[in-house]
Amino acid sequence: MSTALTKDLGEFIANLKFKDIPAEGVAVIKTGFADCVGVMFAGKDEPLVKILIDTFNPVAGESRLLFGTRTAPAPQAAWINGAAAHALDYDDVALRGHPSTVLVPAILAEAQALGASGEEMIAAYAAGYETWGELVSRDQDHYHAKGWHPTGVLGAIGAAAACARLNKLTPAQCAQAIALGASQSAGLMSNFGTMTKPFHAGHAAHAGVLAARLVKGGFTSAMDALEHSQGFLAALSPKGRFDNASPIRAGREWQLLTAQLGIKKYPLCYCTHRALDGIHDLVKANQIAAEAIKRVTVNTSRLNATILKNHRPQTGLEAKFSMEFAMASVLVRGRAGLTELQDDFVQQKAVQDLMGKVVVEPDDREDPEQPGRSPYDLVTIEVADGRKIESPRVRDIRGGPALPLSREELWAKFSDCVRVSKSSVNAAEVFETFMSLEKLPSAAKLPYAA
Repeated sequence: MSTALTKDLGEFIANLKFKDIPAEGVAVIKTGFADCVGVMFAGKDEPLVKILIDTFNPVAGESRLLFGTRTAPAPQAAWINGAAAHALDYDDVALRGHPSTVLVPAILAEAQALGASGEEMIAAYAAGYETWGELVSRDQDHYHAKGWHPTGVLGAIGAAAACARLNKLTPAQCAQAIALGASQSAGLMSNFGTMTKPFHAGHAAHAGVLAARLVKGGFTSAMDALEHSQGFLAALSPKGRFDNASPIRAGREWQLLTAQLGIKKYPLCYCTHRALDGIHDLVKANQIAAEAIKRVTVNTSRLNATILKNHRPQTGLEAKFSMEFAMASVLVRGRAGLTELQDDFVQQKAVQDLMGKVVVEPDDREDPEQPGRSPYDLVTIEVADGRKIESPRVRDIRGGPALPLSREELWAKFSDCVRVSKSSVNAAEVFETFMSLEKLPSAAKLPYAA
């Protein structure tokens, strides 16, 4: 017996109003917009972005590419901007994926085409986030475990929900839009550490814009595409332990409040971040010469160890998914930031040698309050003089919901991303626009580079 999940979510999306969203949820959304736009600037000149632009060769359209002077049709702008935002893996994390890197580019692109207000953009984000959260909460197991990239497979549906809300579709049309989004779900874990991972995010953003536009034009989809025995939940579930029978919680129990965004301090896979916090604390408290290190042991969850599949990376892209690199980077240079994610640094002999001394020991215990994570991550360094130095047991990630970044820290990250991009945009103006997005009268008033 299944509930009318697709139809009920369509009702929620169509009827959601800005005033319905809790104030704390609005604050989360504005942070998501600001952080995503910042990392989009930082990623805009990555080779994968240039390849996408050259291949699409978009004609002029309604939406800006990468906050610059060039425009493109909204679906292509969403794809390119989404890929740029995820290119450095520096974007936010929640709902077992990267929500903003899909939702924000899709909303920005379609909002510019429609002239939507900041309040409408916030409502669209809430529609996408809550729809994404509703679906991910219905499976006991992680899509990662079966090889699915949640950002790609859930993002297409979330973006469809957001764009359906922006287009003010009817409840039935909203249901069909997310059903059409579901049939565009895609993304394989095996492609992590390559240009294809950010491609997943861009593709999902594009899928959302396209789904809403097609349905608005009369395109049809199944009204039970999510809950059907051959639908989304059943098809993707790792072990078939999914719930397609319970009433929806969207609009009653806000995912924006219970599953808030984690803002990344480091431009590496989130699975490295607890250990990175740990080794930073360890290095700060101890004088450790890299050449004196015999062994570095990292205790982390089995899921993290599986996702971090690159043990001897040779490129910056590969290094983003390597616990060995994360530890070596901090030990060699004292940090793991944008400047360290360069091929020449990854290939340095000192870095490569240290990566060979890092051992990842998977922990099969699970924290009941943080599914997929072990109770804590721990870094231990063995030094040539016989000392064994342990980091604190790290449970909560700095920048995560339990230890959120301050507005000043968020601005510092944003301004650094714009600086790296060498964009002529007024960084402070862009940041303040998104941090007070509800005041924006129209997306046409967004600030761009001259």
